[in-house]
Amino acid sequence: MPDHAAEPTHLWDQGWYARAQRLDSPNFGPRPADACIDLLVIHSISLPPGQYGGPEVQALFTNQLDWNAHPYFAQIRGLQVSSHFYIRRDGSLWQFVSADDRAWHAGQSEYRGRPQCNDDSIGIELEGLEGDLFEDAQYAQLSQLCLALHGHYPIAHIAGHEHIAPGRKHDPGAGFDWPRLKASVKLPNQCFPLCF
Repeated sequence: MPDHAAEPTHLWDQGWYARAQRLDSPNFGPRPADACIDLLVIHSISLPPGQYGGPEVQALFTNQLDWNAHPYFAQIRGLQVSSHFYIRRDGSLWQFVSADDRAWHAGQSEYRGRPQCNDDSIGIELEGLEGDLFEDAQYAQLSQLCLALHGHYPIAHIAGHEHIAPGRKHDPGAGFDWPRLKASVKLPNQCFPLCF
């Protein structure tokens, strides 16, 4: 386990990570007073599905998406969601909500015997389509981010959206390389889902 006191203080400012591009989302709230931030949740997202490189994900998380810009957007019209972090295909990192606060990424969920995973988790979105492969640059950034979070918060679990909402969600999906992430962050087996 890391020495939390050894984490460089300049990397974090009230839950904001210095190595991420900041874009504030209005879609967040306070965590419960007794919340222990010990879970990282990996997601995948692309808007429209399977299309990469545009500003649509950032627009969605900041309530600025043009619902009429693509037929798919009619299915998610009015959705108010956010994630703490977003890693694009090129590895660039964005942050929308302070990791100290409760982002709206997990929905109805349960993991490690606790419901409502938004309360005590940090959400990380990867630009991608569930089931498809992810880029080397994304794995490199994800590994660095997981280690930075693990050094600053008492992270004990890393899971996919599919693991905290089985049957309802399927991301990041079969294309995500869990053994690769596990090897790169060198965290204990018990930090990861048992299904890979």
